[in-house]
Amino acid sequence: MKRDGYVARWQGREYQASPDGDNIRLYQPEPGEGFDEVRAGRYVRVLPASEIEDLAYVRTTCTWQGQPFIVLGEHDAWLRVEYTGGRWPVAEAMRLEVFDFGVYQGWAPAAEVTDLREQRV
Repeated sequence: MKRDGYVARWQGREYQASPDGDNIRLYQPEPGEGFDEVRAGRYVRVLPASEIEDLAYVRTTCTWQGQPFIVLGEHDAWLRVEYTGGRWPVAEAMRLEVFDFGVYQGWAPAAEVTDLREQRV
């Protein structure tokens, strides 16, 4: 699984999470005690930050065509990637989309991506 976002550990289990002031929102795909359905397949529980064992930001990084990227998502055999090398000529040569000033993204064939690893930031 390619992840890019907050994760929290509560009662020994890791959840997708989002900080919300002094609280942490925990998310899971199935119903559970104290979790409210926000949409089909998405349940949330809000807890005080003091009850959370660990909170971290996790991102998946990779190398594509010799350049550094962050993995933002995946679809079928493709990965949505964002270039982290910061060099416009490289981004242009790779035909990446200009997403924002200095931010270049594209779709990489998953089979061409190497060094796929998860990092806690």
